[in-house]
Amino acid sequence: MQRFLYKSKAALVLFIVLVSSTQAQPPVAAPTNLPAEPTRVSLPVLSANTGAGPSFDSSTSQWPGYDMAHYSYEVNEYVIAGTAAGAPYKTRLVVRQPADDSKFSGLVVAEAMHPAGQAHAFQHHSVYLMDAGHIAVEITTLGLDPIKVFNPARYGDMNVAANQVNEILAQAGALIKSDQSPIADLNLRKMIMFGTSASSAILVGYLPAHKIFKTAQMENIYDGFMPTSNGTNIAPVDVPMIQLPTQHEFQNVATAQQDSDEPGSQYRNYEFVGMGHLMARNNPRMTADQCTKPITTFPLEPYFSVGLHHLLQWVDKGIIPPRAERVLLDRNIGNDGSLMVLDEHGNPQGGIRNPYVDVPVTKYTAGNENTATSTVGILCRLSMWETDFSQDKLRQLYGNTDNYVRLFEENLTAQEQAGWSLPVYHELIMEDARAVTF
Repeated sequence: MQRFLYKSKAALVLFIVLVSSTQAQPPVAAPTNLPAEPTRVSLPVLSANTGAGPSFDSSTSQWPGYDMAHYSYEVNEYVIAGTAAGAPYKTRLVVRQPADDSKFSGLVVAEAMHPAGQAHAFQHHSVYLMDAGHIAVEITTLGLDPIKVFNPARYGDMNVAANQVNEILAQAGALIKSDQSPIADLNLRKMIMFGTSASSAILVGYLPAHKIFKTAQMENIYDGFMPTSNGTNIAPVDVPMIQLPTQHEFQNVATAQQDSDEPGSQYRNYEFVGMGHLMARNNPRMTADQCTKPITTFPLEPYFSVGLHHLLQWVDKGIIPPRAERVLLDRNIGNDGSLMVLDEHGNPQGGIRNPYVDVPVTKYTAGNENTATSTVGILCRLSMWETDFSQDKLRQLYGNTDNYVRLFEENLTAQEQAGWSLPVYHELIMEDARAVTF
């Protein structure tokens, strides 16, 4: 297993400063000159990355104690090179997989690396992915600059132009499904593409190409799509899609696209109350002293994983996922400062429920602020912050901590039974409840 390490704290800070401006929207080129008819995409040349020095670590945000070593996962970095949009390119491909091939589930979650240098598909589902034996594939398209800064000797000759991104994603995906794949012997059944924030924009930009670029067998390269931290209207395609806008998006009216089970228009929209655009918890890129208000501990990972689990079941087994209510809107900031309908504790009503907001000890608000000396760019603004209830209010609501924990677990169990929480996260979530004292 390779270990990815920043050479120093200063290098990490430099990396954050260099890439923070790309967090919101990457310069994704709209597809141009696509073939008029569906066509087989060419495969890139695959080789191991034997460059000098350390590999770039794009998966630093994992649940403490539940990392790749805990699950016996390994990471392998490759180089892929080819021609896209009429010009040569060279970039990297990262595969995170069970060390024991027999543990592979047959399902792959692929992503374009976030331009800020983050493998968010892996980070945002790490416990679920590794517990289930899924493979995570990371394709570096936009975002090579910070990697080159980190290790010029290893990555300096890599190059991707914005107008090559869609064809590279198609070529890399087709490679993974081909007999030339680094996992060719592992009986891959289905592969979906994930994106979040800027990498969601990359995903959405890819969708027109999805209809054109095909495998050697003229089949779809990606069997489903999951854009998250994204509230735009996305037209369904010919494979299932689950979209997850967060409170940053649905507080300002997220997509109006309606759920559907119709062939060619299979779509779900899941709005989890209390969840922010950015994973602030388990995120080494930001610390409490960088933001003016308390950083949220709401766990994004368990709830993004719910969406991913339903999507994989949909594309692999044809299990139709549940539909969900959306967050209620009154479109009136005059009554409570929000376009949403808020409950008596200041949290949104409607949407997909969870014990953090149904048995609350805090109010969750989207959009923190930077301190005067903060160096994390817009990360604070993209995270949630918390207003904790007073000890008196907690005693009025729950009486004592034992009763609070009981009510919290009852709610959590009910959400699991309804399909809105995964049992693999049960004890991790309950640790939060047991840590509350009053």
